[in-house]
Amino acid sequence: MIGDSITDCGRKKPEGEGRNDSYGHGYVDMVNAFLQSVYPQLGVRVINMGISGNTVRDLADRWQTDVIDHQPDWLSIMIGINDVWRQYDLPQVMEKHVYIEEYENTLRDLVQRTKPSVKGLILMTPFYIEPNASDWMRAAMDQYGAVVKRIAEENGAVFVDTQKAFEPVLEHIYPATLAWDRVHPNSTGHMTLARAFLNAIGFSWNGEQ
Repeated sequence: MIGDSITDCGRKKPEGEGRNDSYGHGYVDMVNAFLQSVYPQLGVRVINMGISGNTVRDLADRWQTDVIDHQPDWLSIMIGINDVWRQYDLPQVMEKHVYIEEYENTLRDLVQRTKPSVKGLILMTPFYIEPNASDWMRAAMDQYGAVVKRIAEENGAVFVDTQKAFEPVLEHIYPATLAWDRVHPNSTGHMTLARAFLNAIGFSWNGEQ
């Protein structure tokens, strides 16, 4: 499972696996716990390769060592928040901006390069914990999310719409309660992500495969 700080969440370096807090304190740890407790017979091995602050450009730079060299059976990717965010919190630092054309081309290239060597791919959209779809950053995030959906459909990947997963929660909980910056969620937000992920992969509470 690879991505930015939402995936990283303080995971062990260089590889996030093992015991205690090796997986970080976010959705990856929750997904791993659910898989191990409900499907112990499968011997699922989860590795967290998220790095805080990453954009899709950064993923491309470390793709060989952090994805290909691990020879995964399944690969989950969630990237794009920083690609959008840097355009809004650092508007003058344009070298840090990853505009949507580069984002789409790079993500599609990574997926297509990896697809032949894995059993399956899971693509998760970036998100912004803001119910107002007209908010500038939320609107941009939705556009990047549409790119993820398009690439998932092109490649037969499992698609996880994380932005949509937050919608029912945000009907009752103010965004800052889930994430002070509307990006880095608390445990409730991470459980929302984990639940969306598990639902998308066909997780069954009784362990049916």
